[in-house]
Amino acid sequence: MPQFDYDLITIGAGSGGVRASRLAGGYGARSAVVESDRVGGTCVLRGCIPKKLLVYGAHYAAQFEDAVNYGWTIEGARHDWATLINNKNKELDRLHGIYLSILKNNKVALHEGRGVLVDPHTVEVNGKRITGANILIAVGGWPTLPKIPGIEHAITSNEALELPKRPERIAIVGAGYIAVEFAGIFEGLGSEVTMIVRSQLLRGFDDDISAALAGEMAKRHVNVKQGAEVTAIAKQGELLTLTLSNGEKLIVDCVLYATGRTPNTKSLGLEAAGVKTKENGAIIVDDWQRTNVSHIYAVGDVTDKIQLTPVAIAEGRAVSETLFNNNPIKADLENVPTAVFSTPPISTVGLTEAQARKVYGKLDVYESRFKPLIHTLSGRDERTYMKIVVDAKTDKVVGCHMMGADSPEIIQGIAIAIKCGATKAQFDATVGIHPSAAEEFVTMRTKRADPEAQAAQ
Repeated sequence: MPQFDYDLITIGAGSGGVRASRLAGGYGARSAVVESDRVGGTCVLRGCIPKKLLVYGAHYAAQFEDAVNYGWTIEGARHDWATLINNKNKELDRLHGIYLSILKNNKVALHEGRGVLVDPHTVEVNGKRITGANILIAVGGWPTLPKIPGIEHAITSNEALELPKRPERIAIVGAGYIAVEFAGIFEGLGSEVTMIVRSQLLRGFDDDISAALAGEMAKRHVNVKQGAEVTAIAKQGELLTLTLSNGEKLIVDCVLYATGRTPNTKSLGLEAAGVKTKENGAIIVDDWQRTNVSHIYAVGDVTDKIQLTPVAIAEGRAVSETLFNNNPIKADLENVPTAVFSTPPISTVGLTEAQARKVYGKLDVYESRFKPLIHTLSGRDERTYMKIVVDAKTDKVVGCHMMGADSPEIIQGIAIAIKCGATKAQFDATVGIHPSAAEEFVTMRTKRADPEAQAAQ
């Protein structure tokens, strides 16, 4: 008689949890997953996928404008928000079905309901208790809202994806990737967008990339109010009045908060299981994703490491490979590429210039600003920006950054080169694809002036 019901119980059926549980089942382990919502998690249901579908939808407005100088006549084009949301929901239903099939095909038992740890080996779901030799926590994160008067009138990214109608005027509070992505979505679809930002856009990204995006968003008439915070929200009929810290009043139809996410660990029973967390609720894990309780693991946003779907998937895979496939591996979190699906999009891999200076000291920096070929005819005033950061001593490329159309598709290939430790000389020796924006990464030859040398002069 087995001591436990399962070899692995995963709490949370998002990207990381599904990867771990289905691999475990595929390797012959008795695997179960517990989920209180639909299978798919933040990425499929409330994040990456639906958000990017809306980004695609928003881009058509600019494409219709750009088509005119290419000889196209487009009359009567208009957008129907309800159609977009309805079709987006149909796609999410399809993906949900695929995830269910993945679990079923790998013999993973699905327990629907909120999972709570009762002790280090027991999870309670809807009054029923199941036991596992190993527990994996993959419950992700949840949007946070500040405690200010009237905050109940605000929405988060969760609700923004389900609005019954598009707001004519929307305020977006925050400066991170979620904020700038939704700014591009609503502006593209015709809303008047105001962003309320405490400091600068996209803190943590390379400063030049952040500045380049700010410039492009200004061209698209996104009003960015820097150095301000919302101190109160008042509802008057269908309208919202925001009071800002500088005394200004702003009247909008909707206010979206994108000021961060916190690990979704509240009322999870971590104390009963003896699992330690940080002050913000994030579960503390080692390089093997193991908590302080040797048989309890955690992956994804709940650990507050790198909040990216592919990272959660890599971590989930590492856990099951280690436990059930005699293949001990750790998720490699060095030089993880990422993208922001802003308008225009941003992509990056490796270190920012500021980070690289702290690590390597002297750098060689190459950059390029240019009008993309498509806009030489369209007439759109949009620039692409690209940057290469190189360790001057070794010639090793330690960071690449890009803002412009297709940048996420381009950086994925560049990330392989950086992962392999490529040098600038090897970039230079690579033949470019012409005409393309991507070729700029192998044709930049002129170093930017060194700021220390300029200061000395």
